[in-house]
Amino acid sequence: MNDEKLFLMLKEILVETFELEEDEIKLESNLYEDLDLDSIDAVDLVVKLREQTGKKIEPGDFKLVRTVQDVLNAIKKLLD
Repeated sequence: MNDEKLFLMLKEILVETFELEEDEIKLESNLYEDLDLDSIDAVDLVVKLREQTGKKIEPGDFKLVRTVQDVLNAIKKLLD
C-alpha cells in the first residue's frame, strides 16, 4: 500500500470513528492537540488500524506517536 492510500485510509478512519472534519486532518496534525483525541481514542485507533491492515499493532508502539505522519510511519513499518 502506498503512502497516499495509507493516508486516505487513515483519514477515513479518523472521520468515521472520531467525527472529525476531513480538512482538519493533515500529516502534521497532532492527534492530541489539533484533533482532540485522548488515550482511549488512541486505543480505538489501534483497533481500527488492525482491522484495516490485518496487522497487530502493539499499544506500546503507539506511545511515541503524536502526529498523523507518526501514525503513517508506524503503519508502514508494520507493513514492510
